[in-house]
Amino acid sequence: MKRSPLRAALKVEPAQTDASQAMIELHGIVKTFSNAAGEFIVLKGVDLTIQRGEFVSIVGKSGSGKSTLLNMVTGIDHPTEGQVIVNGMDIYTGITESQRSKWRGRNLGIVFQFFQLLPMLTLLENVMLPMDYVDLYDFDERPKRAMELLTLVGLEKFALKLPVLVSTGQQQLAAIARAMACDPPLLVADEPTGNLDTRSADTIIQLFEGFVAQGKTVVMVTHDPSLTSRTHRNIIISDGEMIDETVSKCLPQLRHRHMLEFTKIAAERVYQPGETIIPRDQPVDHFFMIRKGQVDVVLLDEMNQEYVVSNLGRGEYFGEVELMGGGRSIANVRAGGSGPAEVVIIPRADFMRVINESPITAEAVGRIVQTRLEEHRVRDHRAART
Repeated sequence: MKRSPLRAALKVEPAQTDASQAMIELHGIVKTFSNAAGEFIVLKGVDLTIQRGEFVSIVGKSGSGKSTLLNMVTGIDHPTEGQVIVNGMDIYTGITESQRSKWRGRNLGIVFQFFQLLPMLTLLENVMLPMDYVDLYDFDERPKRAMELLTLVGLEKFALKLPVLVSTGQQQLAAIARAMACDPPLLVADEPTGNLDTRSADTIIQLFEGFVAQGKTVVMVTHDPSLTSRTHRNIIISDGEMIDETVSKCLPQLRHRHMLEFTKIAAERVYQPGETIIPRDQPVDHFFMIRKGQVDVVLLDEMNQEYVVSNLGRGEYFGEVELMGGGRSIANVRAGGSGPAEVVIIPRADFMRVINESPITAEAVGRIVQTRLEEHRVRDHRAART
């Protein structure tokens, strides 16, 4: 197997860890702040699991709790309630602040929006600093490794310059090199491209993608939709609560408050392969979103023989044709594939109310309705001819 340039540059050997183990596990995380006006709950019982090797973006409006959530993961702040397990370790139970700080230095790379480079140190010295702090690598090896990391991010010619003498994009690249200095399995970035131009931002994301390709886990807070499209998962926080990822994936045009409303009222259903979800010519009382597995939409030809008109998968939905058209089911919908189909359902009344409050979503769903009706007509015509 050819060795990748990224792994060769970092001189990283594959970690001897259980690949099935989650990198981040948050259980019932509550964070309450107190001030003269009283208590304010920022996080309201958040549960989240992020697997090793995932590239995850976290988004939300200002004050939604996304940065506070990140601080729970990094050990910078303490949860009021709940448990945080990172890389197999409960980081708030039974360890001191000093032990947590040492753990953070060896297990976590943090990239801030405003770089946080020490202005009196050169870029090379800034990258060496984490190695010194956790006493990792031989003293004579640290400058060499720091230079390798600066070369990786394209800053080898600027290694001896102070941060003030390079551009903002170059400062962020240096901050990423510093974050990777101790070869952490987890990289956490808070708005890492917020102060950068499009070209510099793209360079940063390419670096993150490279780290993920080598097995690292990257968690990034961002406001930029163009960046969330490049991550494996997009987690949305609204008013301190997690929005169901199936809801946000299926209906991305919804306002966050509507997504959160759907999250709270949604029910989960599991159908075994071949099991009917919506019978043909029956009233449809729910809107269905696919979380996992495959769903087949089945019609009958003139000989009363079934044929599959479409296969739907994760992140797609069905039932909207009947709900918005006010009629009965035009097809038989059943679980397909070899495994169960997991779906999230919203009652008709709630779906229609929210759709009426969200013209953009109504328009997007309406386009899907028209497309599917046309596909059904075309396939009906072909079936009749054969």
